[in-house]
Amino acid sequence: MSFPRALPLRLNRLAVLVAATLLAAGAIFLVWQAAHNAGISQAERALDRRLQLFSRAVESEIEKFRSLAPVLARDARIRDLLLAGPPAAAAANAYLEAVAADTGADVLYVLDAGGLTVAASNHAQPQSFVGHNYRFRPYFQDAATRGQGRYYAVGVTTGKPGYFLSSAIRDGDRLLGVAVVKVDMAPLEASWAAANPLVAVADGFGVIFLSGRDDWKYRAIAPLSKEALERLDASRKFSGVDLSAKTPLFDAGGLAPSSTLVAGDLLFRTAAIVPEGWLLLAASDMSAIQGGASLAGMIAALFFLLSAAAVANFRQRRQLLRTKLESHDALERAVAERTAELAREVQERRRAEADLRAAQDSLVQAASLAALGRMSAAIAHEVSQPLAAIENTLATAGLYAERGDAAETGRIVRKARALTERIQRTVRHLKTIARPQVSDTRPVAFAKSVEAAIDIVAYRAKLLEVEIVTELPRHPVFVSANDIGIEQIVLNLINNALDAVTGTPNPMVRVSIASDEAAGIVKVADNGPGIDAAVMRRITEPFFSTKRAGEGLGLGLSICSAIVEKFGGRISAGRAPEGGAEFAVALPLAGVEGQRRGDAA
Repeated sequence: MSFPRALPLRLNRLAVLVAATLLAAGAIFLVWQAAHNAGISQAERALDRRLQLFSRAVESEIEKFRSLAPVLARDARIRDLLLAGPPAAAAANAYLEAVAADTGADVLYVLDAGGLTVAASNHAQPQSFVGHNYRFRPYFQDAATRGQGRYYAVGVTTGKPGYFLSSAIRDGDRLLGVAVVKVDMAPLEASWAAANPLVAVADGFGVIFLSGRDDWKYRAIAPLSKEALERLDASRKFSGVDLSAKTPLFDAGGLAPSSTLVAGDLLFRTAAIVPEGWLLLAASDMSAIQGGASLAGMIAALFFLLSAAAVANFRQRRQLLRTKLESHDALERAVAERTAELAREVQERRRAEADLRAAQDSLVQAASLAALGRMSAAIAHEVSQPLAAIENTLATAGLYAERGDAAETGRIVRKARALTERIQRTVRHLKTIARPQVSDTRPVAFAKSVEAAIDIVAYRAKLLEVEIVTELPRHPVFVSANDIGIEQIVLNLINNALDAVTGTPNPMVRVSIASDEAAGIVKVADNGPGIDAAVMRRITEPFFSTKRAGEGLGLGLSICSAIVEKFGGRISAGRAPEGGAEFAVALPLAGVEGQRRGDAA
């Protein structure tokens, strides 16, 4: 039996499948990890560029005012105020107010040696700093001990945050006071919020005081120690803000300069603002990085799936190949049989098409002969009248010949000859109409063929007392058709128009020729009752007729439509300006060379 050998084979296949699956899973994880690390590296570089840009913006904003405090400290008006007391306050206040307006500083003010404000640029405002003591502020203490100070804090008087730059005012070794410049950082913060809110600045305690996001403001980077909270409270740096009630941005630790930390869905990068001892933070959304890593993992998974599918497909194709080879001969036989059947069907279809064309040509010929039958009276008149005239003319010529009047005899003979040519022209037109339809095309003078058709029906129109009005172009129009077909079309349309105006007061049929860029157009219009909309849709159907039984087969317009289609033209019907029906036949214009051949013919 083969069972004992089949079982180990199945186990081997299962082991290979499990190993391949584990290998593919490990490779997918490595691809995801590599894409994730690459995304973080790229994001770090982008954040570093952003940090550099924001750091320059902060330093530029501060640098505009950095030298202003020392300048104020050296001004004579400020020194006079500290030496002379209140009498010099008005001049100092006016000076500080003017300088603040010129430089754009938020507030300029002067503290005496005890920290009491003795002059300020906002002296005339409700929240004036004058009379307030800021001895507790580190910027006063640093200036008093080291000559200069800088400090960011929330104003205890206005509640408005700002950056304070201070410079000591001395008389020798004696401290007279401190000049202070308050810089409003709100415009810079607003620009961050508009451009990229994921940026912030933290002070030396690790408390964020500038940020494009409101929920980050006055939050600590990491949990603050008890000592730090006490020092901040003593300096009233963030007056009115309960720092302990705000959740730190990170659970523990914090960020050192030029470090990276992933927190939640944000990637943080930091940089130091050295002169101020601040830490600048910028963050980037991790969703793009994670999405890129996931996409790479999915592509790797898809690759392995496609590889597995390719292997399975290869095995299946190899198995199917044997089946295809076996069925190939049977398929070839079936194809050969079907090809023979198709060949027979094509031959039968060609015979049917030939029979259809022959039947159509026969219908055209029958319609032409029927038209001749309808015009038998006109034909008899067109032939008998000239014959009677010829008989009388020749008798008159005989009399003049007996008299020896050669000139008059010649004139009368020429008149008889003209009558003979009229009979010949009529017979030629009738032979043309009776001739079987020819489907070849050549350049044809449109007006000439139309006039020939009008000549044939002229006598019938005269008997019916119908006026035929013609509107022919000044320049010849050549179309790609043949004269027999054009005459049959126009003859049928005019006969239909004559039938339509029977019984109409002042009956009239108008035949006009025009052309556009692509086609020559002949229109046959009448002032009869017109055609109903319901009838209009069926007028070209074979055997459809509005005439009484025995007056027509209903093939005229159908045959006209078939002839027009053979020439590559179109036929349409509508209401004429005279109130009756109007039929328009458009045939393609012949080329320039064709027109020359038509002229020559």
